Amino acid sequence: MPLLETVRYLAYDPGITPSGGGLPGLAVLKNVVNSINLFAIVAVVGALAVSLGVWAWGHHTGGHQAEANGKKGAVVAAGAALGLGAANGIVAFFSALGSQVH
Repeated sequence: MPLLETVRYLAYDPGITPSGGGLPGLAVLKNVVNSINLFAIVAVVGALAVSLGVWAWGHHTGGHQAEANGKKGAVVAAGAALGLGAANGIVAFFSALGSQVH
């Protein structure tokens, strides 16, 4: 194969694919990421509890700004919980979608 054709071929297909056993420590890295995800979910539960408390307190005292902030916090916490729970599926979806590009 001439050099130009080899370079052109490598530009289109470098031959790199994700491999599960290529580097040591993959199990440790997965454990760390799972622990971070758990910590984030616990933090979101706390944020949701605080936001709901602020929402109730603002409604009870007539503080419209506190009530609005509590609602915003509850929506943001719910969105964060959705994102944390769906993170694995979102990454898998886009990884599969990206592997179809040629």
